[in-house]
Amino acid sequence: MSDFDRNPFADPDLNNPFKDPSVTQVTRNIPPGLEEYNPFSDSRTPPPGNVKTPNVPSTQPAIMKPTEEPPAYTQMAKEHALAQAELLKRQEELEKKAAELDRREREMQSLNQQGGRKNNWPPLPGNFPVGPCFYQDFSVDIPVEFQKTVKIMYYLWMFHAVTLFLNIFGCLAWFCVDPGRGVDFGLSILWFLLFTPCSFVCWYRPLYGAFRSDSSFRFFVFFFVYICQFAVHVLQAAGFQGWALFTASAVISLVMFKKVHGLYRTTGASFEKAQQEFATGVMSNKTVQTAAANAASSAATSAAQNAFKGNQM
Repeated sequence: MSDFDRNPFADPDLNNPFKDPSVTQVTRNIPPGLEEYNPFSDSRTPPPGNVKTPNVPSTQPAIMKPTEEPPAYTQMAKEHALAQAELLKRQEELEKKAAELDRREREMQSLNQQGGRKNNWPPLPGNFPVGPCFYQDFSVDIPVEFQKTVKIMYYLWMFHAVTLFLNIFGCLAWFCVDPGRGVDFGLSILWFLLFTPCSFVCWYRPLYGAFRSDSSFRFFVFFFVYICQFAVHVLQAAGFQGWALFTASAVISLVMFKKVHGLYRTTGASFEKAQQEFATGVMSNKTVQTAAANAASSAATSAAQNAFKGNQM
């Protein structure tokens, strides 16, 4: 067929199979990277679309921000820590008290095996007509945390007794210079003979017993008597010119009063406990019980007699 038989106006791609619309539509939707992939090639390189880039760690060091701070504890965490510390403190105190009670119990058992507690104060010779009146042993009766304070108060009582004794010689020297001071000399002897044992019985022994048995009533007895003695020391110190032993005694008494009062507040003692102990002690006293029974019996007898007389009338 010659070229003259062809239609010059006909579409040249009419009979081309690769120009079919269905074929061209599939070729347009090929994913990227597959158009260059040749399955008949010897190369083992995967198609470009499936290449995965390995994760290369960054070589840049981590730098913390200067303003970054560790997280603060919350209020609940602080309260929990404080509560735990308080529980540990209480547990430690209870363990100390338990150890102290165990020690005292063992010492009491050893004393019972030796024949019981015997009075050892004042330390008098065996052939003396009067024996000791009190039992005193700091290591047995007083807890460890209070032993130092009670010993200082014992030494303070001894200093008070020595002051009253030396006051006799001072008044004697004054009486020798001025015969009109005989009354002061007589009062100094009376004070030594009266206040030395009274101070021991009225404020030192209550203090000793208060720390021994944790007695609120004995604490209040000590405070009342000790304040009165402090007032006497102040008056005595004001009566002398210059420095005197009474002044030193007054100052030391004031310091130890504050010390004992601070320990008293830590023992849990109170005025209400003192009232309860006083009422319990009074009602358990045999003398008081006997007197109350006699009074009740007398009242009942009188009431019966009055009722009997009223019936006769």
